[in-house]
Amino acid sequence: MAHATGNGRQQPADRADLLLDLVRRLTRELHPQAVTLPEITLDSLLDRDLGLDSLARVELLNRIEDTFRLRLPEQVLAGAETPRDLLRHLDRGDRRPEPVVRPGPGPAPVGMETEQGDLAPHAATTLPEVLAAHAAARPDRLHLLLETRDGDEPLTYRDLDHAARSMAAGLQRHGLQAGETVAIMLPTGLDYFFTFFGILLAGGVPVPLYPPARPSQIEEHLRRHQAILANCGARFLVADPGVKGVAGLLKGAVASLERVATVAEFRGRATEFTAVPIHADDIAFLQYTSGSTGDPKGVILTHANLLANIRAMGQACAVNSGDIFVSWLPLYHDMGLIGAWLGSLYHGCRLVIMPPLSFLARPERWLAAITRHRGTLSASPNFGYEFCCRRIGDAALADLDLGSWRLAFNGAEPVSPVTIGTFCQRFAGCGFRREAMTPVYGLAESSVGLAFPPPGRGPLIDRVRRGPLVRDGRALPAAAEDDTALQFAGCGFPLPGHQVRVVDESDRELPERTQGRLQFKGPSATSGYFRNPEQTRSLFHGPWLDTGDLAYIAGGEIFLTGRVKEIIIRGGRNIYPHELEGAVNDIEGIRRGCTAVFGATDPETGTERLVVLAESRKQESRALETMRQQINEVTVDLLGSPPDDVVIAPPGTVLKTSSGKIRRTACRALYEQGRLTGPQRAVWLQLVRLFLAGLAPRARRFLRRSGEYLYAAWCWLLLAVLALVTWPAVVLLPVRRWRWRLLRGILRLLALLTGTGITVRGRDNLADPSILVANHASYLDGLVLAAALPVHPAFVAKAELAANPVSRLFLSRLGVIFVERFDFEKSVEDARRIGELVRAGERVLFFAEGTLQRMPGLLPFQMGAFVAAAREGAKVTPIIIRGTRNKLRADSWFPRPGAVHVSILSPILPDGDDWAAAIRLRDRVRKEILRRVGEPDLATVYTSLAQMDIERPEQEQEE
Repeated sequence: MAHATGNGRQQPADRADLLLDLVRRLTRELHPQAVTLPEITLDSLLDRDLGLDSLARVELLNRIEDTFRLRLPEQVLAGAETPRDLLRHLDRGDRRPEPVVRPGPGPAPVGMETEQGDLAPHAATTLPEVLAAHAAARPDRLHLLLETRDGDEPLTYRDLDHAARSMAAGLQRHGLQAGETVAIMLPTGLDYFFTFFGILLAGGVPVPLYPPARPSQIEEHLRRHQAILANCGARFLVADPGVKGVAGLLKGAVASLERVATVAEFRGRATEFTAVPIHADDIAFLQYTSGSTGDPKGVILTHANLLANIRAMGQACAVNSGDIFVSWLPLYHDMGLIGAWLGSLYHGCRLVIMPPLSFLARPERWLAAITRHRGTLSASPNFGYEFCCRRIGDAALADLDLGSWRLAFNGAEPVSPVTIGTFCQRFAGCGFRREAMTPVYGLAESSVGLAFPPPGRGPLIDRVRRGPLVRDGRALPAAAEDDTALQFAGCGFPLPGHQVRVVDESDRELPERTQGRLQFKGPSATSGYFRNPEQTRSLFHGPWLDTGDLAYIAGGEIFLTGRVKEIIIRGGRNIYPHELEGAVNDIEGIRRGCTAVFGATDPETGTERLVVLAESRKQESRALETMRQQINEVTVDLLGSPPDDVVIAPPGTVLKTSSGKIRRTACRALYEQGRLTGPQRAVWLQLVRLFLAGLAPRARRFLRRSGEYLYAAWCWLLLAVLALVTWPAVVLLPVRRWRWRLLRGILRLLALLTGTGITVRGRDNLADPSILVANHASYLDGLVLAAALPVHPAFVAKAELAANPVSRLFLSRLGVIFVERFDFEKSVEDARRIGELVRAGERVLFFAEGTLQRMPGLLPFQMGAFVAAAREGAKVTPIIIRGTRNKLRADSWFPRPGAVHVSILSPILPDGDDWAAAIRLRDRVRKEILRRVGEPDLATVYTSLAQMDIERPEQEQEE
């Protein structure tokens, strides 16, 4: 509650809190669908950060005056850019009697940070700042619980901070300098957490390495780590006592490595720690990729990258301090390190963690921990869920209660729809809800997470026709009775602030349901690979980063189909290794999860051969022949022809990454070097057949690509020619109705000549004058509506279009209304002008999103159209445009063939004339458009211009 001084005035701190509460309430009203609001501080920009347009700021001014019992001049709000600017003027206004200290009008806040138990330190810019904030605010709060065979080991924020300072002091005593790398080869345990943060506090850069699982693997692991240590130039290696001696052998092989020691040997006194300046753009740690398709590369991740990713994942999953994350994931892997531990640390939620070997020995321990601690969040690669289905017996199910588990993340490797179905069915009786299963997508180059589905939606499985996908990369929906259909699990939508696209070999964006290379960009993205400029250059394609994955997008959702380097092209068809591997794994005698399918180069002919490598404990000749025959049969069933070679090898032959993914490229290298034995077949007849079969797909791809370029050139040529006729005619014709008839005819001719079919439904809904509100998906939207609508409305356009005299004259002659998006005084005048047109019976057309973006999705609606409708009592007619985004995306000038559909819905009347009525009207109109537009709801993600990556005009000019 605010306090008042003796003269009836509130203290400055109270006024600030009350003002921020007003801003939060208004922001929540404007964005009710948002999972979480952006952080709101006194320095938040009202428009860019909080999404308050000019009319929303008028409402804010009214609430400030009502709450503080004073009157502010309009120019105060016109010039105010932040709540702090408003706060400075509160003592200068004409004060009304009897100050009021309760919040202004509007509904009670729903899901605000305080009610959600949001303990995240939003102001923190580095990981040490996150720990320091928690240690200062809640030192005795339980941060994590380590489950061991000897019992649970608790760790509070105070304990972590103190132990990390001790480790930092020891590293400083040994001469660690800011920016130097320190390798960590430790198992899951409290020492790992102390060491990681100790390195950070000392200004160093942690480099997680995975320790050997068995003593027999030590030398093999160290040989692989030698290249990593040489690349990162580590001076120190913190090792577990069990491997310290052997790890010391690396000192002779890595020139930079000076000391290999245990945590106890490095640790010093916390009081001796000297704080080191750490900045947001400093490297937080190097995440060496596991190398499933190549040699490990050191992904550079800054503090800013990590915090952006953690915050975005938290927003997408509605994480708060009441959540409990249960994890068995290794800490040297990004999913366990960032997703489980650092994410829990930031959001202030409890982490229950166990060593990976505890899970692998008895997978029921994972689910038992979720039961015992009432875990709400947990994650595993797909094999973990499959492992539970195979290894947990019926007797153990009776003791499991998984009803608290709200998000079961499934990622880090291909997600199997079969595994999803089996796990959901197997554990449904234990309270596990199918909607908790959450396939996700991420990669080290995006810190860890990139795409998440809406929380609680459950898995979305897409069945596509096999033939078109393997031949042409078209992911066409399959009929229910199609037994040969391929199935892919949807991995959700890009995290807030991130974007993805699917492109062809020329980096041109592909339409939906077309397979291509998946690229991304966003604040979580790495700046490159450490000391590896060649690989960094191949990673970046302009501002976009190549994931190395193949995917298609349907309804805005990402569907992964495989790794680019692992797809095998045989006879013009794409072969997906994981599908055949899954079928081989089901053969009796084959070790599940120990099959690698890859294409290998024939040393004599240089052509690619399909090889199946599988592990089996059975090595008798009869058993081997039986398994080989069964592998041939399942391959023929799936692909129509047998593999070129089948190698059945003893356990341990198939190479895997630290996270358990099959290293197909490494297996291929061993095979081509002759280090995997297997029968060699004569293949010259098959090579001829494959070559001939591959000619047609190559020709189709060439013709399709050529056709796309020709089509784009034809479109622009037509537009240029028709524009030369249209512009002077529109400018010279004396009557507006004539201008519109001419424009409509020319645009319909343009659509006809470019093969763009325009379908319009609901023309009868335009019989009476109304305000028209349409979604905005492409630069083509205005042209499409001008061609499709039987009326000539007054389009509302951003004032920036009037800056060019050529476009200003042309658009003005058509009756376009230019409005200011950022200038308060001018935008208020624009609102009055629009109101006059509405009263005069003019049809005014708004693109209510106020902007557009290249990714599918309906953005939040601005308030202008709805305030005008409420004040004037005018109907609002929703209009839905579909197809223009695929024809010409934002930020692209490459048109593609495709049809466009326009749907005109029944008008909606406002139920009042005040601000609340305008909000209700906006929500009703947006709901109707969202139901039919076929794109995701981005109002749950974007609430501000900052999140949409949109700058003010003056900021754009400065840049």
